[in-house]
Amino acid sequence: MRKNLMRRTKMHLLRACLLLLPALMLLAGCVTVGPDYVAPETNAPPAWNAATGGSLKAGRADPEELAHWWETFQDPVLTSLIDRAVKGNLDLKEASARVREARARRTAAGAGLLPALDSTASFQRSGDSESARNLYSAGFDARWEIDLFGGVRRSVEAADADLQAASEAMNDTLVTLSAEVALNYVEVRTFQSRLETAEANLALQQETYRIEQSLAQAGLSDALALQRARSNLESTRALIPSLRASLEEAKNRLAVLLGEHPGAVHKEFALHGPVPLVPPAISIDAPADILRRRPDVRQAERELAAQSARVGVAMAELYPRITLNGSIGLSAVSSGDLLTAGSRTFSYGPRITLPIFSAGSIRAGIEARSALQEQALIRYESAVLTALEEVENALNAYAQELERRSALQESAQAAQEAAELAEYQYRSGLVDFTALLDTQRSLLSAQDELVRNSGALTSNLVRLYKALGGGWPAHEAEQYEKEGS
Repeated sequence: MRKNLMRRTKMHLLRACLLLLPALMLLAGCVTVGPDYVAPETNAPPAWNAATGGSLKAGRADPEELAHWWETFQDPVLTSLIDRAVKGNLDLKEASARVREARARRTAAGAGLLPALDSTASFQRSGDSESARNLYSAGFDARWEIDLFGGVRRSVEAADADLQAASEAMNDTLVTLSAEVALNYVEVRTFQSRLETAEANLALQQETYRIEQSLAQAGLSDALALQRARSNLESTRALIPSLRASLEEAKNRLAVLLGEHPGAVHKEFALHGPVPLVPPAISIDAPADILRRRPDVRQAERELAAQSARVGVAMAELYPRITLNGSIGLSAVSSGDLLTAGSRTFSYGPRITLPIFSAGSIRAGIEARSALQEQALIRYESAVLTALEEVENALNAYAQELERRSALQESAQAAQEAAELAEYQYRSGLVDFTALLDTQRSLLSAQDELVRNSGALTSNLVRLYKALGGGWPAHEAEQYEKEGS
């Protein structure tokens, strides 16, 4: 009779729970307090202020080409270095770890929407000086907080945005990393080319000094001309150690970017190579398109979404919290009786918590979250302005350096012809030694400036690609957003 009564009681309890569960779940999805996030409108200018023309063309850029912009230089060494940096760079590994952390936090936040079940077992001995008793118990405890006002759902929403922001931060690290590797590689090649130019001029000036020395010994030249030749020679010689020091620094920085120790890439650059040549044409997207592509702007927008959701989490604290608790188990004073019918126990019922007095802490928490949301909005607006500024400056710098290049090429060509003519006239006795030294100094300066211009032009293009948001596969982010929605 007793067993039948317990069985009927459990059946009624189970039926009640099954009937109540859909209603509670429906109720839990009805109300979500807090602001519903709407992405801010970006008032991007319709076109760039910097003039586009020549190799800079306004038009839709190829996303795949922009994602791997370094391949447009057609330099296999540069491509290999960036591939190695993606695998070994420590900043990128840290950013990847942050994405994994955010993904784990998202999973933990989502777990709050589901019931929790624990198993328990205990042994307790109690009594006084005359008697003692044992208590054995084992069972299962279940609890489920009904998300009646959407606090947990807002937490999940914030965790989703945090995960997406972490992913965009990693993409931004990719953009920065590829640009930094390319810039340091260009520096290495630029210093190598400047060294070659200086060493070639040094050899020329050594020959000039040797000739002047022979003339001085033969009494055909004075000491002033000899010392001027020597001064010119030693000035060029003094330039070489500083170029070598800068070259070593660029190599060491490049190795660290690859996640390797300084000096690890020195053998790879034993042979000098040219500065990478810029492609003939570059397509520049409209400002609004670039803002949508840049990971730092996307990250700032996702951080704003996360802060907006957390305002709802804070507001949910103002409302009642309903938790369903239940347990079923066994309890007996003897281990032998633990599995008998009489040892079975159960309990169930809801628990309602309503905040009455908190000394204003809940309201203060809402105010704090609202202020954080406002700060995130300001950071987003700042990221937009910074992105537009970087593109404008990069466009202008590249265009001006490109224009400067044509003048420097003419200057270097004229200096070369002047040096050859001065040497011929000097040997023919038509000009004095001063004219020869002046043309040699001008030749070194023009050639060195032209090499530096080549490095600056390529570096400015790298900075332009970075400002355009190139260097990360945008299609992967789109796929990620689809999977997370």
